[in-house]
Amino acid sequence: MNDSGLSPAATALRRALGSEAFLNGLPIGIYCCDRDGFIRQFNRRATELWGREPEIGETDERFCGAHKLYRSDGTPLAHDETPMADVLRTAVPARDQHVLVERPDGTRWHVLVNIEPLFDPDGAFVGAVNCFQDITELERVHEALQDSKDELEDFFENAGIGLHIVGADGVIARANRAELDMLGYTREEYVGRPISEFHVDGPVIEDILSRLFRGEALDRYPARLRAKDGSVRHVHITSSARFRDGIFVGTRCSTLDVTRTLEAEERALEGEQRFRDVLETFPMAVYTTDAEGTITYCNPAAVALAGREPEIGVDKWCVTWRLFKPDGTPLPHEECPMAVTLRERRAVKGAELIAMQPNGTRVRCVPYPTLLYNRNGKMTGAVNVLVDITDRYRAELESAHLAAIVSSSSDAIVSKSLEGIVQTWNEGARRIFGYDSEEMIGQPITRIIPPELHSQEDDILARLRRGERLEHFETERVAKDGRRIDVSLTVSPVHDRFGRIVGASKVARDITERKRAEELQRLLISELNHRVKNTLATVQSIANQTVRLARDPAAFAASFSGRIQALAHTHDLLTRNSWQGADVLSLLRDQLLIGGAEDERITFSGPAITLDPQPALHLALVLHELGTNARKYGSLSVPAGRLSVRWSVETNGDRRFLLHWEESGGPPVKVPTTRGFGTTLIAKSLAAHDGEVSLSYRAEGLLCEIVLPVSERANEGGAFWTPRQLETPAPAIHAPSTPTRGRDARVLIVEDEAPIALEVAATLEEAGCKVVGPAATLEKAWEHIAAGGFDVALLDANLDGNPVDELAAALTRADIPFAFLTGYGRDELPEAFRQAPMITKPFTGDAALDVLARLAGRNVSAVPIRKKGV
Repeated sequence: MNDSGLSPAATALRRALGSEAFLNGLPIGIYCCDRDGFIRQFNRRATELWGREPEIGETDERFCGAHKLYRSDGTPLAHDETPMADVLRTAVPARDQHVLVERPDGTRWHVLVNIEPLFDPDGAFVGAVNCFQDITELERVHEALQDSKDELEDFFENAGIGLHIVGADGVIARANRAELDMLGYTREEYVGRPISEFHVDGPVIEDILSRLFRGEALDRYPARLRAKDGSVRHVHITSSARFRDGIFVGTRCSTLDVTRTLEAEERALEGEQRFRDVLETFPMAVYTTDAEGTITYCNPAAVALAGREPEIGVDKWCVTWRLFKPDGTPLPHEECPMAVTLRERRAVKGAELIAMQPNGTRVRCVPYPTLLYNRNGKMTGAVNVLVDITDRYRAELESAHLAAIVSSSSDAIVSKSLEGIVQTWNEGARRIFGYDSEEMIGQPITRIIPPELHSQEDDILARLRRGERLEHFETERVAKDGRRIDVSLTVSPVHDRFGRIVGASKVARDITERKRAEELQRLLISELNHRVKNTLATVQSIANQTVRLARDPAAFAASFSGRIQALAHTHDLLTRNSWQGADVLSLLRDQLLIGGAEDERITFSGPAITLDPQPALHLALVLHELGTNARKYGSLSVPAGRLSVRWSVETNGDRRFLLHWEESGGPPVKVPTTRGFGTTLIAKSLAAHDGEVSLSYRAEGLLCEIVLPVSERANEGGAFWTPRQLETPAPAIHAPSTPTRGRDARVLIVEDEAPIALEVAATLEEAGCKVVGPAATLEKAWEHIAAGGFDVALLDANLDGNPVDELAAALTRADIPFAFLTGYGRDELPEAFRQAPMITKPFTGDAALDVLARLAGRNVSAVPIRKKGV
């Protein structure tokens, strides 16, 4: 091939890599520049990657044919700062440099650049060649390797054939034009001269002539001839001797000029070695096979991917140790894409596989096998490029996991730009704010922010730009339907792979219900504070009024304790009904039936009605005063006495509750000469609710009429009658194994409130019992149980927040009867002991002693209580 007209750089490239057709067949972009940076030659792949075709020669374009260039971090790269410019300045190769190429249409491609300086045969630096490949897709590295070999062969196939005749004396007798043209001689300069003068190697021509004289035929005998210009032509000589009458008279020779062929072969070998050197440094796995699938070559990247060194000439189909399909199913090598490609003569590309290395490591890869053909169209083998996608698969898997988390999260997860434009919007955001993703993506986030809080978003964006993270920032947002939603925000900056902040991710949790719960809790605490203070004020009032009218401390203690008990029972009743009100029948039974036991002397009759909390509390105090008076002085003080309580509701105009209290069969009633606290309490309590009371002191028994306005909320049901059992009877209590004597019952008190413990101890000691303890902690209680020395135990249901289940179980195992001393209801007692006897706080001495007597199996309450100070 004639290289005239090409620049020194293009000539050096042509000599190193071959013809323009060969360059255009390579799967990588190649172009060369002269020393001044002017583009002298480029291949088709280069124009594909550039997206344009630059002009060749001394134009304004230098160093590169790309429209625009950028460094790998995205910063612009001037053409005179490119790796090609550096190589042309330094004559030092550039290896594996990453550059971002932008096409005229705006698309960008990452390429891997390898640049070699070019030298002419004399060693002068004439330019450089740039081999760059698209590493964005990595799909066409395997372009027609066989074509390169065919191109090299085509480079040398057109040589002329010289013909000449040599006489018996070794002198050239005749020569054709092709031979003369081959050597550059005229006919006069060549014919008639000894053939040996034109052979460079004397022994070679002597051997040729000797063999011809002996009658041997020569077929393509290699030799070297000297041309007129001093150059040496490599030829193949095919010759036979001519004899006449057995006498050697000369030879007929054909001289095939193979100089260009030999030179081309040398260049091809050099180019193939150069290309192989490129493959050796190529970052992707590449290997070749023959037509039968036997591996003929693999680069180091293929060895690294396979985790093993394949045996060249022995291993078949693939360099890997074992193969699996993406679902984990084993894939025999003879069924791999390379084997199918060779067997079915069709390329099987893009089928994802899993390669297992001998150490168990699994590598996900995508093969791109391509068949190779010689110049005659015969398939000679294949080349396969294995693209490692393990990192990409892991990233996709992680991305899928994150996407699933984001999609299924009940929180709103939103990403936005640094300008506050929504970029993603998950299902949680739709549920909370009511907007579909199509309505929000591309819109400003301020769409869901109240107008008065827009400045808050500006502050958030400013902090994000500084790289700050916001955690649990509570604020308000607006839903699609206009509702205000309380949210807790966590906002984090989003960085690209270069560490630049490019946006933000926001997690918004709907805390509206929590805020409502907090507000409700605040209201409940406030209401509790109000009710506790009211209760304390009531207790204070009862104490003050009782002490003013009490005859002595014992009378005060009995009256005050009874009234507090009445108040406590009503509180229990209201608590069971969540302080929504109290049933009238339950109020009557709590205040009139001692210990809940039925009393046949008392009858109740009336509709089911629930009173509001405050009227219920005051009515309870009234009923307590009436009941106490009846038991001390009235009809209930004697066995033959009777008490009838009837009530009804009138709805003429305002709704009114009417209660009729009628005593009979008791001692003769006398009109009191003075008005006591009880009478005053009855009148004042009812007057506080616009109620009225009339008391008639008949000789046969007290008659009381009560009228009390009730609200529309008061529930009224059907009629009922008594007696009726409401409480589950307490289980039988077994007496202790060791009998106790009358006044020496030993009682363990477990109570963490010191005033209550002291009061219980004083009550029991006055009744003649011996007190063990009190124990205020679990540790002290365990010490007393371990030490023994008591017959009965009174057990607080909760010791400073600690349950007493194990204490109760230990007492049961020791066969020691016990009762709970608690302000809780039965539902709050330890589950296994909810039917145990119970003394309710606040307690009365009579109630406590009654329970204690039943526990100890004797009537402790019959022991007179010693009055303090007597």
